[in-house]
Amino acid sequence: MSEKKRLTNLSGIPVASNDTSKTAGERGPLLFEDYQLFEKMAHFNRERIPERVVHAVGAGAFGTFTVTQDITRWTKAKLFSEVGKTTPLFTRFSTVAKSKGGPDIYRDLRGFAVKFYTEEGNWDMTGNNTPVFFVRDPYKFMDFIRSQKEHPKEHWRQDAMWWDFWAHSPESLHQVTILMSDRGVPKGFRKMNGYGSHTYSFINAKDERVWCKLHFKTEQGNDFFTEEESQRMAGVDPDYSTKDLYSAIARGDYPKWRLYVQIMTDEEAAEHEWNPFDLTKVWPHGDFPLHEVGVMELNENPENYFATVEQAAFSPGNMVPGISWSPDKMLQARILSYADTHRYRLGVNYELLPVNRPRVEVASYARDGFMRFDDNGGGSVN
Repeated sequence: MSEKKRLTNLSGIPVASNDTSKTAGERGPLLFEDYQLFEKMAHFNRERIPERVVHAVGAGAFGTFTVTQDITRWTKAKLFSEVGKTTPLFTRFSTVAKSKGGPDIYRDLRGFAVKFYTEEGNWDMTGNNTPVFFVRDPYKFMDFIRSQKEHPKEHWRQDAMWWDFWAHSPESLHQVTILMSDRGVPKGFRKMNGYGSHTYSFINAKDERVWCKLHFKTEQGNDFFTEEESQRMAGVDPDYSTKDLYSAIARGDYPKWRLYVQIMTDEEAAEHEWNPFDLTKVWPHGDFPLHEVGVMELNENPENYFATVEQAAFSPGNMVPGISWSPDKMLQARILSYADTHRYRLGVNYELLPVNRPRVEVASYARDGFMRFDDNGGGSVN
């Protein structure tokens, strides 16, 4: 008797041994013992995680940061401790308003986030491709983002919603003029600058503090689409920016950005004609010139988009000694909001994911929770 004849189910109906799923006969129904089929279906039904409310569409890459100038007079952060020092990093670029599946080439702000894997832990720089933002009050932020999303009734984005918000928020004018300029549609992520936007602080070895602004200047040169070009490209190749970044790195044309800082003392901040912690304002370069710090190079594409780019979790709360915050109210709100959204999207142990985990040993009081897979902080206590 052949192998096919010998295999039967409980009712005695022959079952083919080479079937990809278990059935009661060649035309019979599935069997409950087909565990692998049920596993595949169950996992497929759960393979999507909540998308980011903002910055949902994006791309990222690994790279390095190399110090080119000495700034130890301002900061004791070890990643800046000596000229030539190199620190690994991961960078994610994004658009702000579109949901997953939307084009990455249209008129919008671009997110510019960098995770430095330093010897003192992770420092996350979470900025945009513009030096300012639409609002200075975090209470307005959620309303602003909703004005950029689909209308709750008709469910498509409506220009009237944007302009209604901006018209009632005159502090947004500076950002609106930038958005409606050439810089609103950069020709890919490689061809735009990045900014910390907020005011941060540096603290040196003597515990002396200065305020600072961060500027990442593209070495590829700024380049932009016209409005007509961007609309066409959004329909023809909606993943243009993602492909451009990946392809450049794949062929060895590694994109670079040069980091500069502006410095302001406490005395200068007290005497400045406007609030230096106002996110809708810039510091004039004539009064506070740019000082070179180093070069960021992106030279490694992710092996898996979901595992790295989609699960990357940046937070302005991730700081290292020598770098700190400021009285900027928007920055202070983001410190709380970013970590909270990561816990919602990725789970309470999101910082254990490889892309988010520091490259050094971490001491933590955190225990248990979904997806805890390490020693659960159970090492010896000294």
